Amino acid sequence: MKKNINLLFLAITLVAVVSCTKEAKQEQKPETTTQVQTANNSVVLQNLQTAYNGEMNANTRYEAFAKKADEEGYKQAAVLFRAAAQAEKVHANNLSNVIQKMGAKPIADVKNPEVKTTKENLQTALNGETYEYTKMYPEFLDNAKKEKNIDAMRAFNFSLQVEKVHAGFYNEAMNNLEKWKKATDDFFVCPVCGFTERGKRNKPCPICDTPEDMFAVIK
Repeated sequence: MKKNINLLFLAITLVAVVSCTKEAKQEQKPETTTQVQTANNSVVLQNLQTAYNGEMNANTRYEAFAKKADEEGYKQAAVLFRAAAQAEKVHANNLSNVIQKMGAKPIADVKNPEVKTTKENLQTALNGETYEYTKMYPEFLDNAKKEKNIDAMRAFNFSLQVEKVHAGFYNEAMNNLEKWKKATDDFFVCPVCGFTERGKRNKPCPICDTPEDMFAVIK
């Protein structure tokens, strides 16, 4: 009799353990699903992916534009395009780091760029940079502020400030294209924010305060 009671007690205990385990799993499942949905529904994450794709394509585009400028004899314009390509790579890396920190994988669909004459390529570059610093990045920055994502705010702000600088250079090159046939100046690119400057800097980066001796020299 005592043996039967012990077996009954053991069976009841096992049933209770199994039941508790199932309840625990059921309680955990909604939380995990909610977390995944929150990440997928993040406007900032979507913006980061859009910006990353754009910067990766810009890097490829400007490298191709630099090659064309060299072929046409616009040496200084070629240096500008190479410097901008380097800066876009810095931006892409910054965006990639934030995307990964949010638990996602950076995705880019890099396409073969359409290459025209150097003057036309400068206009294409100017249009793209102007759109980014006047419309795209300001909107992305506002969304990051709403989600209180400090890392995204920093990456978006770096890109916004630098794209404005690039637009200024592209506009200058278009208006003085004949003078840009000789590569008289090197360009310098900040490795942290991508800030781009023509001629040697003697001061830290005006955007992120990176020391001037850390800048990449583009010839």
